[in-house]
Amino acid sequence: MDALARKLGLRTDPTIFFTSAGIMILFLVVILIAPGPIGDAFGAGREWIVTNLGWFFIFGVTSWVAFLLWVAISRYGAIRLGGNDAKPAYSNISWFAMLFAGGIGTVLMFWGVAEPISHFTTPPRPGVEPFSVEAADDAMSFSIYHLGLHTWAIFAMPGLAFAYFIYRFNLPMRFSSVFYPLIGERIYGSVGKSLDIFAILGTLFGVAVSIGLGTQQISAGLTELFGIPDAVMPKVLIIAILTSVAVGSIVAGLDSGVKRLSNINIGMAVGLMMFVLFTGSTVFLLRAVVETFGLYISNLLPMAFWNDTLATYTNDDGSGWGWQGSWTVFYWAWTVTWSPFIGIFVARISRGRTIREFVLGVLFAPSIFTLIWFAIFGWSAMEIDGIGPEAREAMGEQAGVLSAAVGESIPLAMFAFFENFPAATLIQGLAVVIVAIFFATSSDSASLVVDMLCTGSPDPGPWHQRVFWGVSEGMLAAMLIVLAGDAGLTALQEVITVVGLPMFILVFAMMFALFRGLSHEDLGAVKVGDPPKPEELSASEKGRT
Repeated sequence: MDALARKLGLRTDPTIFFTSAGIMILFLVVILIAPGPIGDAFGAGREWIVTNLGWFFIFGVTSWVAFLLWVAISRYGAIRLGGNDAKPAYSNISWFAMLFAGGIGTVLMFWGVAEPISHFTTPPRPGVEPFSVEAADDAMSFSIYHLGLHTWAIFAMPGLAFAYFIYRFNLPMRFSSVFYPLIGERIYGSVGKSLDIFAILGTLFGVAVSIGLGTQQISAGLTELFGIPDAVMPKVLIIAILTSVAVGSIVAGLDSGVKRLSNINIGMAVGLMMFVLFTGSTVFLLRAVVETFGLYISNLLPMAFWNDTLATYTNDDGSGWGWQGSWTVFYWAWTVTWSPFIGIFVARISRGRTIREFVLGVLFAPSIFTLIWFAIFGWSAMEIDGIGPEAREAMGEQAGVLSAAVGESIPLAMFAFFENFPAATLIQGLAVVIVAIFFATSSDSASLVVDMLCTGSPDPGPWHQRVFWGVSEGMLAAMLIVLAGDAGLTALQEVITVVGLPMFILVFAMMFALFRGLSHEDLGAVKVGDPPKPEELSASEKGRT
């Protein structure tokens, strides 16, 4: 494999590169041949995980939030990622823009209207009347819970672990480096390479699903705007065009391509949000933004530990998991498959920041933006749909227009929402552009991260090596849509949910690896140096006991 890598002009670890590419191709062939059976098998696995280990996901993510906050406010918070003299490479605004665009920008566009309306229509908690004021409060609280602090803790945990061990211990920029305190020099052997390959495959499959969902929303928007059929070939063309944009950004690199796209996109997203605020019920929405902060703060602790324990007694079918099994647990399992990608990406753009800056910035900046986004889009959507029986009765046939649209097609929800605003066609077109750029930003940043995981270096590999991963992501999504249709995409969703369990366990282990590394810091003279040997860590721990 070394000879083949040299012949192709690659600068990478041949074992990691070719094994990852080979498994990706093999899995694609299998899922294309039999998407139904694959989906059924992994669907059964997902059902078992949700039913028996859902509590582990709920507890795990909440424990990560608590651990990260403790690290930030502790004496370890002053440790600088990259040495005492390191300076941040990006301004706070550019840093936040890349965090947001590379993280969940596409998700907010997809679910900004659809998730609050879904929970408003089908309340999470038993005994809550659909479309009621209480249902509206719960819908907003759970939507922000799913995409606020807890989601960003899933990204921040591996991100901090990567940044700490890579920049302070001078270890390769690979997934396996995080586990140095636990497995020692084996990160350079077959165990470490297996971990790296697993992280690459999780990233590729997770990005493929995101591309598939983003394509569905763009296609739905083009159908609404221009009557273009919501069919296979237009979706493939969308993927081809946006993959080309992503490839151009990949070639330009992180500083030029990804940074520029991210800054443009965050500006457009903020502009869209301001449009909804000032052309909608402005005073109502401003009051709602303030009140939503209170809702989230007051409900955060109960939601963070809620396990739907009494679902057996409240569900009509007597099932052990109710609403939460198909929402919160699914979210955490799916999101964690992205964590190596977002973690490495966030670590790469965060060199020079202190641990305190990193944790508070990654957790709170995107979460506050998410809260404001959901408060404006979610409350506006529920107001349009009708909150409470009196309001819905007064609205007549207009009541329930958005809940019906979400029930018919979630990708169409945002576009149905904009029909209630001035210049609807123009704004719907702008929304398509924003989703498209979020799509390209996620794809190019994921490609750069996969390349880093293969090379073990923050410096970009040869351009054709980076382009290979960008094209692979687009082709993976396109071939699934062409040859397997919705069944292929659904099967891949089931697969990455099951893959989420071992990835979740690995990220959980990162918490212990990070604590072990931090506990041996000499805070009086912190500096970049060689990583301690595993036996030194063990001996030091024995001395403390």
